[in-house]
Amino acid sequence: MKTNLDRRSFLAAAASATATATTAGAAGAASAPAIKGGSPVRSRPLPATGYFGTQFYGDQERRQLAEVVESRQPFRWYGPGKEPPRKVAAFEQHLASRMQVRHALAVTSGSAALQTAMAALEIGPGDEVILPAWTWYSCYNAIVLAGALPVFAEIDDSLNLDPADLEDKITPQTKAIMVVHILGSPCDLDRILAIARARHIRVLEDCAQSLGARYKGHPVGSLGDVGIYSFQINKTITSGEGGALVTNDPVLFERASRYHDLGLLRAPHAAAVGGGRLGGFAGSQFRMSEFTGGVLLAQLPKLDGIVTAVHAAARRVRQGIGDLPGIRLRPLADAEGEVGSHVFLSFANRERRDRFKAAMAAENIPAHAPGASEILPIQPHIEQKRTIHPAWPSFASGRGPSIRYGASCCPRTIAVLDRAAGVALGPTFTPADTDDIVTAIRKVYPEVTGS
Repeated sequence: MKTNLDRRSFLAAAASATATATTAGAAGAASAPAIKGGSPVRSRPLPATGYFGTQFYGDQERRQLAEVVESRQPFRWYGPGKEPPRKVAAFEQHLASRMQVRHALAVTSGSAALQTAMAALEIGPGDEVILPAWTWYSCYNAIVLAGALPVFAEIDDSLNLDPADLEDKITPQTKAIMVVHILGSPCDLDRILAIARARHIRVLEDCAQSLGARYKGHPVGSLGDVGIYSFQINKTITSGEGGALVTNDPVLFERASRYHDLGLLRAPHAAAVGGGRLGGFAGSQFRMSEFTGGVLLAQLPKLDGIVTAVHAAARRVRQGIGDLPGIRLRPLADAEGEVGSHVFLSFANRERRDRFKAAMAAENIPAHAPGASEILPIQPHIEQKRTIHPAWPSFASGRGPSIRYGASCCPRTIAVLDRAAGVALGPTFTPADTDDIVTAIRKVYPEVTGS
């Protein structure tokens, strides 16, 4: 498949590829599960989903990179060339428009975006930030590096932050809630935003794993006080590494811009906020290069086509298995807004979950437990509250010395993940591929569950 397809031709090509799928079709559907000696649904394993964005690299990315090389000006603010290429600035403008926000700031990574968001929200020593117990290290790290105290809340069967447990974790020191939209599916933002706004608590949306998702028609990242995105290799579109922060608040944007650039406010960002209201302060250095900005300028127009294709594949699978007796699919806060990168099922216990995985592997349709995150409170260095200095403010004052992590602070999260497994979907999956997934699940699910 060509790598520089526009949205319409890409979707048409994916549909026409049905005839080339490797499948045993009706024979697989009619036989016993392969793990019990029947014929597998596929003669060869279902192809891996691959890294979404890289599958669509092509002439657009090459042209953007060549223009930066020819300019001899890879730094966004100045250089030896007569005129800067302004790739990063253009990307910021296009991203803000796509995400329906006033301001977008490009940075070097999703982790850098989280740290910049902490600075924008003035999170620091004495503050508490609630985050899900199951997410990526960057979320916890950003809070600790700001000197604040991470407070873990449970996830529910949606694999996202449980609003009820979140509410129980709020204290007078809670300054922000980090809402992480996990594995392509938005959180229940109606409930979470209502809880936060009633208590005047800031909301940071971490959209690193759900770039392109929507919640009730709004792009994720646009509903909280601040949103962040990642363009790392595993994300919906990618420049290998990279990130961005978005907000509608000019003061938050100015503070973020200053923090990501040594405390300075460059002229274009100053103009965006009407000249600026804040003075300088000590900041970090998370400026995006023009090379990265150019790749993302080429990738951003492909985002909607990728999401449309993945979402359609997930919808076909969910519809194809939705009538199985007793089936428990991952609850979705917005089924139409999810990316659809995975279809997850929940089982009675871990033993049945593992039997499902083994049975699906025998059909050459791999199934996996939820990944791309970790149960953070049980990681040894987190449970032991290790930091780069023994007097680090996160754990040296307030509730820091007394707070306890470990399995005892997230038993429901552990139980939910022990019961869950699913299949990953990709943007180049054909209808025949999704038919095979449906056939395999319909073959093995009754055997595994006793339905």
